[in-house]
Amino acid sequence: MERREPFNNTFSSVTEFILLGFPSLQEFHGLLFGIFLPIYLLTITGNGIVFLLTNLDHKLETPMFFFVSHLSFLDLSFTTVTVPKMLAKFLINSSTISFSGCLLQMYVFLSLGSAECLLLTVMSFDRYYAICQPLQYATYMTRKRCIQLALAAWTGGFLTPLTSAILATRLPFCGPNVINHYYCDHPPLLKLACADTSLNVAVGSFFSFVVVISSFCLVLVSYTKIILSILKISSKGGRRKTFSTCASHLIVVNLFFLPIIFMYIRPVGSYISDIDSLVAMLYSILTPMLNPLIYTLRNKDIKEAFRRKLAFF
Repeated sequence: MERREPFNNTFSSVTEFILLGFPSLQEFHGLLFGIFLPIYLLTITGNGIVFLLTNLDHKLETPMFFFVSHLSFLDLSFTTVTVPKMLAKFLINSSTISFSGCLLQMYVFLSLGSAECLLLTVMSFDRYYAICQPLQYATYMTRKRCIQLALAAWTGGFLTPLTSAILATRLPFCGPNVINHYYCDHPPLLKLACADTSLNVAVGSFFSFVVVISSFCLVLVSYTKIILSILKISSKGGRRKTFSTCASHLIVVNLFFLPIIFMYIRPVGSYISDIDSLVAMLYSILTPMLNPLIYTLRNKDIKEAFRRKLAFF
């Protein structure tokens, strides 16, 4: 990988970074604002409705909706960490972010992404037990166990990037300070360091591999077993409905995991700003928007809960 010159104390230290956004689309900020604002509002509205319904309606107190409420809150947080700053750049050209703010944004973003990887794994286990082990499902997926699994996902998510974030704070940044991305992310940030980042890259890739690849493999194994179980359903209508649901889940899971694998489990020197910014949109903007549509808003129980709340008001 590219090596940097050792840090020289005569260089001035970087106190803020400039988020370039989409380098080849600098002349289309108005159009980009018009595209991403509705997407962000749709994401906030969809996930907000799902989060409120799953927490306020007692008929939705099931393991599946318990995990869905956590997923909705994760997606609300995941997009809010990055999108408002991006919209501010498009609208008023507010592209600067402080050094500490950049590192904080990077850590929180990576933590929420890691937590979502782990939560999607837990949700795939939940669906596996519900479909493949229905007789043991109620015994296994107790309220206490659901809380433990959700807590493990959140805790694991925030612990995973902690080492990478701490190592990043120890790097010298003496210029340039332009990040070729629309938020502070680990790979483009390392490219600006005035020192060798081999250790940072190795640690980041290791934790990314452990969390992302292991989660993705476990999700695939769970859904493979689910699909094999679905094929044994005698009712053609029931088989089609269950398979359609699982297929849509798998599409969203792939939209989330595959771009993350592309982004974080590769040499930092292969980072290409325009391409990687577009790839990052798949898991940071598109997937959070689709999750409520795929997982819940098409669900009959969610629709009935929504009608009950509307009737109440």
